[in-house]
Amino acid sequence: MSKKKWIIGLGAVVGAAVAGVWWMAPTINGPFLDFLTGKEAKAVDANTASNRLQVPEGFEIGIYADGVEKARMMRFTAAGDMIVATHRDGKVVLLHADKDGDGRADGRTQLAGGLDLPSGIDLDDQYLYIAEETQVSRAPFDAATRTMGEMETIFTGMPEDGNHRTRTLGIGPDGRIYVTVGSTCNVCIETELYRAEMIVMNRDGSEARTYATGLRNSVGFDWQPETGKLFATDNGRDLLGDTYPDCELNEVVDGGFYGWPFANNNKEIDPDMGKGHEADVARSIAPVHGFGGHRAPLGMRFLTPGQEPAGYEGAALVAEHGSWNSSVLVGYKVVSLHWGVDGKVTERDFLTGFEKNEDVIGRPVDVVQGPDGAIYVSDDYSGTIYRVTWGGMKAGSMDRAAADAADPLAGIDPARLEERAGLGRLLFIGNDCASCHVPEAAPEGVAVKELKDLKARFDIAGLKALLANPPGPMPTFELTDAEREALAIYLLKDAG
Repeated sequence: MSKKKWIIGLGAVVGAAVAGVWWMAPTINGPFLDFLTGKEAKAVDANTASNRLQVPEGFEIGIYADGVEKARMMRFTAAGDMIVATHRDGKVVLLHADKDGDGRADGRTQLAGGLDLPSGIDLDDQYLYIAEETQVSRAPFDAATRTMGEMETIFTGMPEDGNHRTRTLGIGPDGRIYVTVGSTCNVCIETELYRAEMIVMNRDGSEARTYATGLRNSVGFDWQPETGKLFATDNGRDLLGDTYPDCELNEVVDGGFYGWPFANNNKEIDPDMGKGHEADVARSIAPVHGFGGHRAPLGMRFLTPGQEPAGYEGAALVAEHGSWNSSVLVGYKVVSLHWGVDGKVTERDFLTGFEKNEDVIGRPVDVVQGPDGAIYVSDDYSGTIYRVTWGGMKAGSMDRAAADAADPLAGIDPARLEERAGLGRLLFIGNDCASCHVPEAAPEGVAVKELKDLKARFDIAGLKALLANPPGPMPTFELTDAEREALAIYLLKDAG
């Protein structure tokens, strides 16, 4: 393409974007440009966060981890660590369990990088499953050693591009994998397979099929422990005013149709797409709860039976990411949902203050309950994982201390550091590690994996665990625990 044509093409794209913004300007509000560009909010100071973020009486809130850019969906491992998909930077990271009792993650390890918009994650007793934009992959995962094996793609064929590019993944009570795929657009007739649907497959990716349709963008879903029923959030369409239509909570059943793009709310005909599709409107399944317009409910999770705070028995928590297409900002909070004996759902505020007087300091994405009963909320706007506690559990500080800035070798006596690093260097040479990790030493034709940014990804314990159970194709070396520690110290000090 010539430079002139490239400039003309760029001008057309910019012109279309400007025209679109001008057309929608009365209802564009909030961090819209930040959303488009991926810009994160500046982390607020502890005093501001403490004053702004409010939880119900009897609860406390602190920061579990910060500097987790674009933090999206979360899962806990059997060892009590937390796995987080970080979306636009293409990483999956592991936050180490809080063993010292200060309410903060004790460290972090990068499990995977270079992925295509990873968002949905889940675990079974063998594998970590990751949903990227167009595929589902899995890798052997050992919770005890915090190590992940080689990834394999088990399902492809999900469409790419469009307005809604994240995929949420969960393993159901039946042992199958469920994945949601959003629409390409605000409102339109889709032509690609799996658009605006929930799909289901076996855990090896086989026998994939459509499970439910008419779901514009269902990011969060979970199974009600008492009944086994599947519930999912869904983002309602835009450009019909501040309050219409509702974002939804749906009870999702096999073969169900949930209305989009023909119906809104309880079988109401969409003004743009509903005419001529009255039969589709009539067969649509109405939501069990409406959140209100433009709240953007994303992750949802039922609290663990027996670990709910008083008054939250059987409740679910939902993260509302917040509006862009409303003249008054709405959402930007976490709410609790409570099921009555008649099945009616009522909603209460749980964590608020991310938005105040049109100033936004965070956008909740996912909610998960930890093994100790504490509740964790991911915020992809400030790159923070918040920890909400109750019943005497320590919440931790609201002070921000970027974990990646911490030196994993800090506190080691200088003389011991040099001695351990020297032994580690001898082990690195003696085991011919340079042939795979140093370009100048690698034989011709060997794909070199350079050791970079290790301090940002590992601490000593994390590297020792990797050396004890290395992912393929890395060979296993017969090393004592002391030798693994020495090699880890050398790698962190001098090699990476």
